[in-house]
Amino acid sequence: MFSKTGLIGAALVFAAAAQAHHSFAMFDSEKQQTIEGELKEFQWTNPHIWIQMNVTGADGKVVEYSIEGGSPNNLRRLGWTRDSMKPGDKIVMTMNPMKDGSPGGSFVRATVNGQPLPSRAAN
Repeated sequence: MFSKTGLIGAALVFAAAAQAHHSFAMFDSEKQQTIEGELKEFQWTNPHIWIQMNVTGADGKVVEYSIEGGSPNNLRRLGWTRDSMKPGDKIVMTMNPMKDGSPGGSFVRATVNGQPLPSRAAN
């Protein structure tokens, strides 16, 4: 049987883990980067959506970017659906880049085949 102290300690551990999940410390919120490419995969999953894009650099090499977005629930309220993007779509993506320079970031806004997606940044 758990004591009250043990239960409180367990609750604090789980609360810390839940809070750590929502950290966006890996992204540089002071900078924005815009990339253009083709959608490889759109993952409509909890707790956050993921957008995988192939971007061709000036050297002709294709680099895959991973962009983390909001929760499906919040994006649905903005008008998104699991079909908002499909593999092969042409994407212009603005994101807060990764602090370590790896190819990825946190979603800010995007256009898909020339049409803007609703975003909080556009409001």
